Amino acid sequence: MRNNGIIKVFKRLGANGKKAFIPYITAGDPNLEKTSELLSILAENGADIIELGVPFSDPMADGPVIQRAMERALKSGTTLKKVLQIVRDFKDHYSVPIVLMGYFNPFHAYGIEAFANDAGAAEVDAVLTVDLPPEEAKLFVGTLRKQGIVSIFLATPVTDGRRMQVIKSMARGFIYFVSVTGVTGERSALPEGLKDKIDEIKSKIKLPLVLGFGISGPDTIREYADHVDGLVVGSALVKRWEDACMSNKEPGAFQAFFRELAEACHDTEYLPR
Repeated sequence: MRNNGIIKVFKRLGANGKKAFIPYITAGDPNLEKTSELLSILAENGADIIELGVPFSDPMADGPVIQRAMERALKSGTTLKKVLQIVRDFKDHYSVPIVLMGYFNPFHAYGIEAFANDAGAAEVDAVLTVDLPPEEAKLFVGTLRKQGIVSIFLATPVTDGRRMQVIKSMARGFIYFVSVTGVTGERSALPEGLKDKIDEIKSKIKLPLVLGFGISGPDTIREYADHVDGLVVGSALVKRWEDACMSNKEPGAFQAFFRELAEACHDTEYLPR
């Protein structure tokens, strides 16, 4: 079984006092050719791990920005099979770990074993299934694990100790801590008491913990970096990518913002001590 790249990333960054920068994009937005270009931009400008969203017609955990991205992706003919081919092509040139983030329906419709085999062949590193509770995930997790693919699960501000134990028994790679009990989207501020909840969960698990949902810019990253092992930025990036694509402009502003996010995660001079 191949070594999983996610584990290596957290070990390398942790040894250097840095945090993992994990951008999210939607595969196929606005088309698969653009996704291939964007993946290269991310890999070459500081992404440590990339979350690649699998488009789905009913993305109940996502806000309007990512919903629109998924609509564009589906309209352009994006399928899970095509997403896996994009990953395979990307891995021919880059070693940045890829997390497929999506809803269970497309994976189930593909066939769990067939999906695991094809995802393994494409060198997918992890799968995060938003709507598959860990209590019902044993078969899926075990099938993926045979291909060297780790399973990521979500924890939230209302996750209690019993649920955390279930998540802990199933998750590998890292725990994705959702900052709010709502949908994805940029927020001007994250909830009060969030740092205490993060610290509580980190004291009970050995896996790295990353923070996502609502992170709008470098200042938010710097505020929470001392409490987590990595940070996910999704809607803020997807919106800027949407603006670049809709205006048919070169993605210069997107890349500049992206590099600011990466620097906030990696620049130990500005990380709290």
